[in-house]
Amino acid sequence: MSVLRSLALACRDAAPAVAALDPPTRHALLLDMAAAVEAQAPAILAANAQDMAAAAAKDVQVAMRDRLRLDAPRISAIAAAVREVADLPDPVGQVTRRETRPNGLVVERVRIPLGVVAMIYEARPNVTADAAALCLKAGNAVILRGGSEALHSNAAIAAALRGALRAHGLPEAALTLLEDLRREAMVELLQLADIVDLAIPRGGEGLIRFVAEHARVPVIKHYKGVCHLYVDAGADLDSALALLIDGKTSRPAVCNAIETLLVHAAIAPAFLPRAIAALRARGVEVRGCTRTRGYDAGVKPAGEDDYAAEFLDLILAVRVVDDLDTALAHIARYGSDHTEVIATRDEGAAARFVAGTRSAAVMVNASSRFNDGGELGLGAEIGVSTTRLHAYGPMGAEALTIERFVVRGNGQTRYPV
Repeated sequence: MSVLRSLALACRDAAPAVAALDPPTRHALLLDMAAAVEAQAPAILAANAQDMAAAAAKDVQVAMRDRLRLDAPRISAIAAAVREVADLPDPVGQVTRRETRPNGLVVERVRIPLGVVAMIYEARPNVTADAAALCLKAGNAVILRGGSEALHSNAAIAAALRGALRAHGLPEAALTLLEDLRREAMVELLQLADIVDLAIPRGGEGLIRFVAEHARVPVIKHYKGVCHLYVDAGADLDSALALLIDGKTSRPAVCNAIETLLVHAAIAPAFLPRAIAALRARGVEVRGCTRTRGYDAGVKPAGEDDYAAEFLDLILAVRVVDDLDTALAHIARYGSDHTEVIATRDEGAAARFVAGTRSAAVMVNASSRFNDGGELGLGAEIGVSTTRLHAYGPMGAEALTIERFVVRGNGQTRYPV
């Protein structure tokens, strides 16, 4: 038996102990995990410094280094996210529906843990804590496979979290961090269909495709975020500009950042010069269609690849469209089902936009940056699902459970006996 299979079996064997915890105990465990992260902050920051030095030496791209970096505020944010998860309603055992059939059977739908969740991610040390907290809150055990760029950071955070498990008398294998980061080991993990109940990849497009192509276990994809802001003819210009600046520049390296701006032709003369100037003042490189460039000669030409791109950087693609239908057609062609935003004062246009997009989240006069588990009341998130399975959009603890049927009777049989 391989080392990885042995670790996965130990994790599976630990899952029932987590599932059996009552809500107060699970709550206390997560609070202690948050405290452990704060107590171990010096060790975590020292480990992160090693990872950051290695990333600099390898000339890792700026977007990935931003995701990798930890500091005191980010450590505090990690602990705060774990506490938010702790304070969420416990989903395990929740009866979501109950009805009595004509024959007297009482049919319930009850939430239960998935079992073992494999989380595969890149460059985000906070995911180590977020994923562990969410999986444990939902009664699951978790196998964490982080990226090599965050090797030391992930190990330090996991050590703190496992210490809390140990203090509560729970098997540390319920939170297993893989040290073997070879691609071959990842493939082996993804093929453990008799042990792993769900795999969730979170990272670049290459990682997502690799996982999807090699998995024999169910996969929920946290795919790329080609997010659009459509400024309708009925938009308030000041509001639309604020949505654009926040969505593009507040943190450009995240998946809910705006990558393409679509502007209705009727409002383009009033909006685009202001928008381009504001973007340029914040260091954004603007690439646009011919009509966009007509408003500013400094705008670079945009090609097909630009409209399909997740830049994760201070780069924005812009297109002037004739109407809402053209905007929706553009989104259908180039979007990634992550987040779409409309800026408008026209309720009819807003309704058509909501109905005409199929993204995991659609925002009406609100920033794309709100498509985040914490901002939408889920506490931390394990990812934003762009796969239409049992979960779609930001995934919190409830999305890491499934419903089963519990049927209560008093001796009913389907046929006479």
